Amino acid sequence: MPKNKGKGGKNRKRGKNEADDEKRELVFKEDGQEYAQVLRMLGNGRCEAMCIDGTKRLCHIRGKMHKKVWIAAGDIILVGLRDYQDDKADVILKYMPDEARLLKAYGELPDNTRLNEGIGAGLDEEDDGDANDYIEFEDEDIDKI
Repeated sequence: MPKNKGKGGKNRKRGKNEADDEKRELVFKEDGQEYAQVLRMLGNGRCEAMCIDGTKRLCHIRGKMHKKVWIAAGDIILVGLRDYQDDKADVILKYMPDEARLLKAYGELPDNTRLNEGIGAGLDEEDDGDANDYIEFEDEDIDKI
């Protein structure tokens, strides 16, 4: 039988649960950086994001964040702009939902930015009419089935 010469298995690659997202200082953009909202994930460590300046950019997730910080569509991220490619950017930081709300409150994000605040966030806005989302059956209808 061959000897195991590796450094460990799947659990070593998974790493410790580093709870660094409890309370961290809010990071604002500097020159050469921009806020963006993820439109869709493309795979291979890339995503398509709409920057606050109105430009749609192809963003590359940096290696430090890759497989450690999960980014989904709708997330607010901080991207570093490239001097030589205007249509591409690099993801520097992903904001937690409460940090994104703070950025919006401070006026860093425009008011028309829709923040992903969970699955049930948009239900109150859709209940405009008196239309029910369920069908009521009479007792006679149930007997026919």
